Amino acid sequence: MEIVEDVVIVGAGIAGLTTSLGLHRLGIRSLVLESSDELRITGFAFTTWSNAWKALDAVGIGESLRHQHYLTPSILVASTFLDQPASERSYKGHEIRCLQRRLLLETLAKELPSDTIRFSSKVVSIEESGFFKRLHLSDGTILKTKVLIGCDGVNSVVAKWLGFDKPVFTGRSAIRGSANFKGGHGFGLKFRQFLGKGLRSGFLPCNDENVYWFLTWIPSTKDEELEDDPVKLKQFVMSKLEDIPNEMKSVVGKTELDAIASSPLRYRRPWELLWGNISKGNVCVAGDALHPMTPDLGQGGCAALEDGVVLARCIAEALLKPGGEENNGKIVDEEEEYKRIEMGLKNYAQERRWRSIDLVSTAYMVGYIQQNSGKIMNFLRDKFLSRFLPGMLLRKASFDCGTLKY
Repeated sequence: MEIVEDVVIVGAGIAGLTTSLGLHRLGIRSLVLESSDELRITGFAFTTWSNAWKALDAVGIGESLRHQHYLTPSILVASTFLDQPASERSYKGHEIRCLQRRLLLETLAKELPSDTIRFSSKVVSIEESGFFKRLHLSDGTILKTKVLIGCDGVNSVVAKWLGFDKPVFTGRSAIRGSANFKGGHGFGLKFRQFLGKGLRSGFLPCNDENVYWFLTWIPSTKDEELEDDPVKLKQFVMSKLEDIPNEMKSVVGKTELDAIASSPLRYRRPWELLWGNISKGNVCVAGDALHPMTPDLGQGGCAALEDGVVLARCIAEALLKPGGEENNGKIVDEEEEYKRIEMGLKNYAQERRWRSIDLVSTAYMVGYIQQNSGKIMNFLRDKFLSRFLPGMLLRKASFDCGTLKY
């Protein structure tokens, strides 16, 4: 027996749940398929810039999350290559907060109808079925849907179906962690970042008790065994912090082993985004399935939130008749509806293509500059480029994805 749905979203991550909530706000039901047996909170936290908060406000959860995460007033950048004082850049006029991934996903999920997310549901294949797509799940379930959205991350089944290659390894890896200081950490609210000698590290408080930290480096072959061993990961990070202030060391030292994770940094080649099929017929991709990028702009999660708002708006325009009544109570011409959906997803792809190319390309270049271990590049970065990078980051964060109105 086949189950028929209007909209199926593969992946209950940031992009998937934001899209689903946007559709729900517009009166459209969606089914979200998640391969895990619970919400995935890998990554622990991420920097949310002004553009992300505009998207969160658009789906109606910005205010509740603001109350749980402090505003970051500035970033303090220190070099471990040159003997010079740290430089500070104010974020005045911009909204930057360190957002805990768990709280974001839980807040998104709570705003959805209880039967929206189906856990332990892995898509194994996708087939054409007239004006529908037929999905085969690992448990034998077969679903048919009018709209298929892939928000299933860097190893996306939907992106593969659209013809995208697997994201490319950048040659860098990241270790991320989250420390909890009961009673308060006392670090203040500034974002601290340390650059030099082939490393990029830093930490950012989310609130009085929770601090998110990261370390990116260029791994050797022997570092591969670190990924699955949190004890070795923690020891490795501590060994790399010789030239880093004690504050960073105390944050890493306070981190529990189950709050540490490592992953290779991958990205989508910009020219693949330029020529590839972001949408095809009634299928499209969003979030990391569309634009996996390095974390050097802090825009990966933010861009996924933008995707969700734009995509929900475009789908609603395709599925809802003027006046907001789905199908207007009449028998739907499947071919006509398919064409509207196809056009809606093309509009989404057009809106997101250049934004994705810009963020992926810029993040890669910023990471290359910041983490290059060459003496000449280190000197140029610390003396000259560091003056321009903060302003560029803020310009990327000034983007407005708009509201859900169409």
